[in-house]
Amino acid sequence: MARAIVYTEIGSPAVLHLIEVPDPVAARGEVVVRIEAAGANPIDAKLRGGKRPSPPITEPRPVGFDGAGVIEALGEGVDDFAVGDRVAIRDGHGTYSSALAIPTENLAKLPDSVTTAEGAGIGIPAGTAYQALRSLGVTEGDVLLVHGGSGAVGQAAVQFAVAWGATVIATGSPARHDQLRELGALPVAYGDGLLDRVRAAASSPVTVALDCAGTDEAIETSLALVADRDRIATIVRGPDAASFGIRAFSGGSPVPLTAQELAWRAEALPETIALLDAGDFTIELGPQLPLAEAARAHELMESGAASGKIILLP
Repeated sequence: MARAIVYTEIGSPAVLHLIEVPDPVAARGEVVVRIEAAGANPIDAKLRGGKRPSPPITEPRPVGFDGAGVIEALGEGVDDFAVGDRVAIRDGHGTYSSALAIPTENLAKLPDSVTTAEGAGIGIPAGTAYQALRSLGVTEGDVLLVHGGSGAVGQAAVQFAVAWGATVIATGSPARHDQLRELGALPVAYGDGLLDRVRAAASSPVTVALDCAGTDEAIETSLALVADRDRIATIVRGPDAASFGIRAFSGGSPVPLTAQELAWRAEALPETIALLDAGDFTIELGPQLPLAEAARAHELMESGAASGKIILLP
């Protein structure tokens, strides 16, 4: 039997339970991955806690979208992967588990230079950042303002934008400024006076903004600085983004991602792995906890008590 974290009701982290489930079987076009690491993401906790809508729960609901591990079995029609391949998973629908059947389109091979924990930390953060910047048309010569630059999505956005030739200004607490500088950003502290600090840091006008923080301050500052509201986006304030005249990518937005945006999110997985392999990208890893402590992982995420990507180890 495999093991998986599930919940049967919306609620606090206490609703998460570790149970035994039937061993997964690969359907056509799928493989079975032995999960060695699962990435915990804020959306996992928001769905569990009812902060993001989801269908009624009619059976134990699995948790987790990102992970990494080793392929144990192949379904019919799979010829681009082999048993024993190390892989990273995106959009896995149940990666808080010891094994999972997953379509090959949701996988990318991991080279030896990329750790399993790093592989488990790619999917949602890198996919969100990559798609958002592509949608906003970030390119060489842009001046990008990233709110919440020290979070997982913010860090990914900083690194992609710098690699594409943009100047990046990123907000964060002073304790995180050295890290933001190492990633290539100009750090500024959030809080009163943010608008003036960003203007002082920018050698030329800010042309694009990505909100990963969700605060009124972030929205107001972006509106004051960026002339083209079509180049302002949030990944947090989806429900009210339209009232500001800005774009929203998921984050509770009633507007679904387009086919192109979904394709960019998928493209981010192999692209990020290639950058990691070349030494041109970093993933900040945080606490690594046993799978049975998934509730503790959610408590840490919701309290903001841990820095870096929280990883669960089956």
